[in-house]
Amino acid sequence: MNISDCFYLGKVVKPFSYKGELVLYFDVDQPEEYLDIEGVFIEINTRLVFYPILSIRINGNKATVRFENINEADSLKLIGKNLYLPLDLLPKLEGNKFYFHEIIGFKVIDNERGDIGEIESVIEYPAQPLFSINFKGKEILIPIIDSVIEKVDRESKLMYINAPVGLIDLYLS
Repeated sequence: MNISDCFYLGKVVKPFSYKGELVLYFDVDQPEEYLDIEGVFIEINTRLVFYPILSIRINGNKATVRFENINEADSLKLIGKNLYLPLDLLPKLEGNKFYFHEIIGFKVIDNERGDIGEIESVIEYPAQPLFSINFKGKEILIPIIDSVIEKVDRESKLMYINAPVGLIDLYLS
């Protein structure tokens, strides 16, 4: 399994008990959706290793887990490591909701300027994530907020937006 085939789930935070249990932080909106996972991939020396879960309890964004066939000493070596799951385990989103990785390559159509290019990446700033759009070699940054995104057409790989007045002109002048 490659990291490019997975999504970031969270991190191993700390030990929980002398039995080798660990506390995991799930960096997701609804952690309870992952209550029935069979295991997680943990990044060890730039490789993903699958760790089957023997038991899991979720409280908020934290989960207490016991992995199969792992003792307390080995469990301590996992603290601080990143957790991953295959992309096909992501809950399906509909309408204008999307995962950042799925809209890379979408063509962006502004209701005023028309086709303004293709989404190359998403820049995740603490205050506001931004679309990085390539328009004929120029970068246009558009805030990812509900009032800007009018429609996401997954089949045609199109995103229709209503950019703030004058924002696109700042990049193209």
